[in-house]
Amino acid sequence: MKFNATQISYRSTGLFSALINDYIETKGTAQSFVNYAASKEGYKKAIEQRASFPTNRKVLVEVLQNQYTQLAKDINDSISQNNSKLNNNALNNSLNTKEAFKLVNDNVNLLLKENTFTVTTAHQPNIFTGPLYFFYKILHTIQLAADLKKQFPQHNFVPVYYMGSEDADLQEVGSYNLAGEAYQWNTKQKGAIGRMKVDDELIKLLQNLEGYWLVQPAGKEALEVLKQAYQKGKTISEATLHLVHAYFGKYGLVVLQPDNAQLKAVFVDVMEKELRTGFSQKAIQPTKEKLASTYHVQSDGRDLNLFYLKENTRARIDKQGASYIVVDTEMRFTEEEIVKELHAHPDRFSPNVILRGVYQETILPGIAFIGGGGELAYWMELKNVFTEVKVHYPILQLRNSFMFMNEKQTAHWNSLGFSLEDLFKPMLELELDYVKNQTKENLALTNHIASLNDLYASIQQDVIKIDTSLGDHAKNLSLQAQKKLALLEKKMIRAEKRKQQTSIDRIKAIKGSLFPKNSLQERVENFSEWVGSYGWDWVEAVLENSTTLNPSFTIITITKE
Repeated sequence: MKFNATQISYRSTGLFSALINDYIETKGTAQSFVNYAASKEGYKKAIEQRASFPTNRKVLVEVLQNQYTQLAKDINDSISQNNSKLNNNALNNSLNTKEAFKLVNDNVNLLLKENTFTVTTAHQPNIFTGPLYFFYKILHTIQLAADLKKQFPQHNFVPVYYMGSEDADLQEVGSYNLAGEAYQWNTKQKGAIGRMKVDDELIKLLQNLEGYWLVQPAGKEALEVLKQAYQKGKTISEATLHLVHAYFGKYGLVVLQPDNAQLKAVFVDVMEKELRTGFSQKAIQPTKEKLASTYHVQSDGRDLNLFYLKENTRARIDKQGASYIVVDTEMRFTEEEIVKELHAHPDRFSPNVILRGVYQETILPGIAFIGGGGELAYWMELKNVFTEVKVHYPILQLRNSFMFMNEKQTAHWNSLGFSLEDLFKPMLELELDYVKNQTKENLALTNHIASLNDLYASIQQDVIKIDTSLGDHAKNLSLQAQKKLALLEKKMIRAEKRKQQTSIDRIKAIKGSLFPKNSLQERVENFSEWVGSYGWDWVEAVLENSTTLNPSFTIITITKE
């Protein structure tokens, strides 16, 4: 198969906010909400200034080393227990325990060096990776880290996937779309998603999908990787680490599980400041007001932007008078009690969206953050929060977006005579364009309407000579005639549409398949549909066409060689 890429601007799709379009095009006031432009010059400046923001690299590396030591043990145990099922060379290569672990370990060790920085993306641990853009974010991160190394060879850049394992939105994280059908993990577990465990319901859900996977050309291999990752009793965080490493470890991607007592201990001072003063909400208010004057305001912070985690609980911390309460629980603390609890058990505290980025950049020597349009929009509100606690505010890089068209879709769209940019036009506009291009007849009565206007203007001039009050009557007659001609034009177009109904149905079918649920393909479909059909070549196509400093919306058409 051949993968052919066409890049178009985000603005031309009509699907991205004015803030994001202005930011990537360096227009308007968008750049005033960040410290550095997402350019070579911006990275040079960020690298120079990053040294003044210390990172506890020793703790970070120790946590990562322990994390990967446990992962290696889990994978080896899994392979030993299921050896009969793991004879597929491609599968063994995907896990590639020796080579992948060496590459990851080398990158982890590089983090001890002061000239090493991280390029980070973040996402919740969606079951089976969730929507396609999970892959796109990670592959963009890998590609950008490699590109920065070429541009600044005296420095090292490590790609990092920051796992948002403390998220509690099970409806989103526990959902999975495959072949047009939506599946939901029906578990009774509560609390942080990453702390939940693979249970019978999740195993059952995976088993229900086997029928689809096994008939796909490359589905068997991908299914086995999933089954090895999602084993009963593992936490969702552990399963996601296993899965992401299986797919991306060979690129040196480092996965960070931030729900860790050692890492949170590094962040204790910031969390204490938040508990005592509620500084973060105060810090974002001026920025929110400035943003709101031109753009849409994204985040919705609270007086205290921390959650409390314990067992099956993930609940907001709220302040009522002199007391700190954990919402929807009986837990209540004085100020000194909750600060004592924080220092004794930092892992029981979790930053929300306002402080999550600050936590990320506190524990990582970050230089860039890659996120979607919504993520970058709320990050642009946060610069003052970073300043308040003297944490480095990274370069914001919009992730790449992709749309894939299979062989059949590509062939049909080409036969209709449309460009790839036309995919983003509304359906009614596409229908009209197609009908007008296909008919030999003139479907527009524009010239006739203009002639009619001239006629009634002449009539109006004649009648007002007799009686001025008749001028309005003549004008109303003109308007009525115009409406009738416009209605006639619509009827002519509908009649022509009926003649072209087969082709119009094809347009609708292609649009419907490429924009499932009236959304972008990348926000709904799962990687399994594409890896199952095209194997790892599909992933390599995404990686190869992941632009780094100049993000674009890329349409990839698949054709036979």
